[in-house]
Amino acid sequence: MTNKYMYFIANWKMFGTKNSLNSLNKVIRFSKSKEIKKGRLIYCPPFTLISSFIKKFENCLIDIGAQNCHESENYGSHTGSINCKMLKDIGANYVIIGHSENRKKGENNKLINQKIKSAMKANLKVILCVGETFSEKKRGKTKSVLSSQIKMGLHKIKKKSNIFIAYEPVWSIGTGRIPKLSDLEKNVDFIKKKFKGKLPKILYGGSVNPQNINQLKKIQDLNGFLIGGASLNSKKFIDIVKKTYN
Repeated sequence: MTNKYMYFIANWKMFGTKNSLNSLNKVIRFSKSKEIKKGRLIYCPPFTLISSFIKKFENCLIDIGAQNCHESENYGSHTGSINCKMLKDIGANYVIIGHSENRKKGENNKLINQKIKSAMKANLKVILCVGETFSEKKRGKTKSVLSSQIKMGLHKIKKKSNIFIAYEPVWSIGTGRIPKLSDLEKNVDFIKKKFKGKLPKILYGGSVNPQNINQLKKIQDLNGFLIGGASLNSKKFIDIVKKTYN
């Protein structure tokens, strides 16, 4: 059980159509109930659904984010891209940056840093994803990977009050496996010690589901969860929130 204010961020990845909106009715009812005590629900749907989600949630306290952004803060000839000013204009308040699925496609720490700076200028809250691959874990490189991703990703960014650090071990995403609690606790503590003064909020992501949330919520320094596949199912998403507080 926790009494902290917690964040539950639903990353829908490349799933969902307008027909998916009806599945959100349960979550809307839940968000208006007394069952959610201290917490914020945030959905990050595909770009095509952001406006529809905002309209769907207009009479409740569920917030909206995007799953990525272009690094340029200006408009320009970037076919297929969306920048942070555009995201803010349609009503998004958060953006996920540095997810391992995008790092795998070529996003590096320098590009991620540019995206974060652009997001901050647009007054978006940033969810910076960090985490090691299984190979890096086996070679004892977890801390050096996290250190590099945080240091380079947040290079020359002084204000960190609107930054969330989402620790997502790459080998855990979508696999059903989560780290040993002792390892997770050490890594979260390591992340925390990378910052002086006011800490950014720290999240855990990677196969979060109703079956393992009772274990994950034991990590004292966590401020919430970045939830992938389980967030597509409203009942599972609600169960995760409920179990966090029970």
